[in-house]
Amino acid sequence: MNNEQNLLEKWRFLPPDKQQEVIDFVDFLTMRISLTNPSNSTVTQPTETPKPQSNLGIKLQEIREKIVASGVPLLSAEDIELEKAKRRGGFQEAES
Repeated sequence: MNNEQNLLEKWRFLPPDKQQEVIDFVDFLTMRISLTNPSNSTVTQPTETPKPQSNLGIKLQEIREKIVASGVPLLSAEDIELEKAKRRGGFQEAES
């Protein structure tokens, strides 16, 4: 059984809300890949941003829209990783 068949088999047993979480996660991974490697030709970009359907996706989209409207620049994938490490205590700035 290949990965696609394996995923589809497991997908069929998930309730609809969990299926939507899987879709949201795949969308997130696709976006993350395209941000970290824009030359990756295996990922096709949608012509417009897909509308989230889960409650979490909707809330995150609203937060993103507020940040964009405020004029604050969005973080790159690398900036996000640095921010996470910093907040988790794993990042130490060099002292001058």
